[in-house]
Amino acid sequence: MFIVLPSAAIILIYLLAAVLPAVFLLRYIYKQDTVEKEPPGLLFSLLLRGVLAALLAIVFEELGERVLNTYISDSSSTVYTLVLAFLVVAVVEEGAKFLLLKQRTWHDPNFNCRFDGIVYAVFVSLGFAAFENVGYVFGYGLQVAVSRAFLAIPAHMGFSVFMGAYYGRAKLCESCGNLAGMDRNLWTGYLISVLLHGFYDACAMTGNTLSTILFVAFVVIMYIVVIRRIKRESATDTWI
Repeated sequence: MFIVLPSAAIILIYLLAAVLPAVFLLRYIYKQDTVEKEPPGLLFSLLLRGVLAALLAIVFEELGERVLNTYISDSSSTVYTLVLAFLVVAVVEEGAKFLLLKQRTWHDPNFNCRFDGIVYAVFVSLGFAAFENVGYVFGYGLQVAVSRAFLAIPAHMGFSVFMGAYYGRAKLCESCGNLAGMDRNLWTGYLISVLLHGFYDACAMTGNTLSTILFVAFVVIMYIVVIRRIKRESATDTWI
């Protein structure tokens, strides 16, 4: 006897498969914010900005690929893959996240602890990742949900942890009148997230034996470093 699930139930299953990994990581980051919890309204607005960042990225990545195709015709070449991964996808996606993150939080009075930078960056990034994941799961089926739950979603969080750590330091520098330090930390956080994102995508796009080995090693090492960084930043959090 076959049971046919109603379409609403199928949609719900797909949505849950797409967003639950992000929800789990959001809850983890929220619990690490021990000095002062952030207002739910602010955090929800950051999730929405993550969705907006994903929509902006779709537009600008398409433009970037068109420009890239005019200069490099062989889309299977290593140079094409590296430029696409680092200078199109990583620059655009991390740039969209960073700009919307800063636009919403930099002057918000709730941004009063250094760890807040990580919380804000992660919420924007996981809003981005959850929206992106919905597209992948509905487009390719539930078979991609598991791999993306352990790879793509945590990777987006990992990139944002580094961005957010330096973002919090930049805010601390501004409060101390150190504008050079503020700029240095803002740029450092953004560039590190771009380099990590670009390397992740380049290995995934290349798909040969060496790139697969590098990909697995990179993911394992990054996750270990990210968890340790989160715990250290949480334990040493300070008021701004």
